[in-house]
Amino acid sequence: MPHTPTSSVTRRRDPASPTGPAPAPSAALSFEQRLTLIDAAMTVRLDTAAVTYEVNTAHLATEPVDLADVVTGPGEPAVPGRPAARPLPELYPTPVAALLQRAHHRLLTGGWCTGTLVDADGARCLYGAVHAEAGGDWRLESDALDVLLDAIRRKFGDQVESVPAFNDAFGGPGVPLRLLGQAAILADARGL
Repeated sequence: MPHTPTSSVTRRRDPASPTGPAPAPSAALSFEQRLTLIDAAMTVRLDTAAVTYEVNTAHLATEPVDLADVVTGPGEPAVPGRPAARPLPELYPTPVAALLQRAHHRLLTGGWCTGTLVDADGARCLYGAVHAEAGGDWRLESDALDVLLDAIRRKFGDQVESVPAFNDAFGGPGVPLRLLGQAAILADARGL
């Protein structure tokens, strides 16, 4: 005598499932219960896919991309080393923060360079911009460079020897300019 199944549930083989066949939801379940079961099954499949992806790509050495280095705003030309001129924003009320902000603006409008304080076109490095904006006040310049180096080391570690060494490690102005802006915020927060 042949065996007949007593259940109306049919089983399908799901090739993507690590656990084998997946039961089809029974018609006796409510709509919400079926959705809950399907959601749970999909969550398991997505978690499995995420783990598989991590395992398959763990050997790839990648560095995250900072979109601030790539994306330009409206009206800003994507010319390396020469961002568009912008008006100087309202200065910070503290002297060191205001100096760093002016140096940042100088690099935005006059250009950024590497390997020299000032290049033939008048572009400056980080140190050159701070020096120019300090106007001969060596104490203010020194305080600004200390805060700038502190901001750099917070982001890149204590192995950064100096502001010029940091500046010369980059081929474009994105990161140095961003760190100069962050240094101005840091100086203002410290009341300098």
